[in-house]
Amino acid sequence: MDYFYAPPEKISRDSVEIVGEEFAHLVHVMRKKEGDVIRVVDGQGTAYSVTLTSIRKKTAAGKIDSRYSSHNESERAVTLAVGILKNPSKFDFLVEKATELGVKKFVPLTTQRTIPHHAKSDRWQKLALAAMKQCGRSYLPDVEELQEFSSVLETVRAYDLTIVCHESAKEVSTMSDVLHKKPASILILIGPEGGFSEEEFSSCVRAGCAAVSLGPRRLRTETAAIAAAALVLQEQRSCSPSNE
Repeated sequence: MDYFYAPPEKISRDSVEIVGEEFAHLVHVMRKKEGDVIRVVDGQGTAYSVTLTSIRKKTAAGKIDSRYSSHNESERAVTLAVGILKNPSKFDFLVEKATELGVKKFVPLTTQRTIPHHAKSDRWQKLALAAMKQCGRSYLPDVEELQEFSSVLETVRAYDLTIVCHESAKEVSTMSDVLHKKPASILILIGPEGGFSEEEFSSCVRAGCAAVSLGPRRLRTETAAIAAAALVLQEQRSCSPSNE
């Protein structure tokens, strides 16, 4: 079934309104017609089975037949904070694939070794939206504005677990070692090209972050981020969709 996005304010108890770019995609790309059944997601974790009842010049309306909470979402809330990269297309790839895996928030970072000083957060948010629909999720990941590494480090106590991936972390061999307490909220810290500096890594350890090695080989930033997210999320099954 084809997925479309409608923000919560466009969804009532019994109906859905689709406007803007989603309307154009619905009508001009997917060629949907009145009477067609589609899947609409609100970006907050709920999916709806919708029968299109009206297609006008700039809006489409549909009747909600059923709704599903936590549709294709993990019970584990994962935030991925990653040093931005010289090649923006690599960060595009990272956002797309990590969204498919189930990451709920992205935080682009500036660190001692990052070279770019600007983030394409608006573009990455659009990529996250497209990836959410493509893979059948119902929660739209939030892509925050560019943040300083030190500022993000101050937020670690807001999470059940914070993981820093670094080649110096030789004492931990698998993610399972740090996930045994089954944390519900996790922050994953990934450095840019060249990784975190020793000073930054030491700051993470002092702040209480769990140091994790992703193996003996040196991974590119985007590879490390996707691998870490996959390892964390594979430990937790997605919620079974429940029909409300």
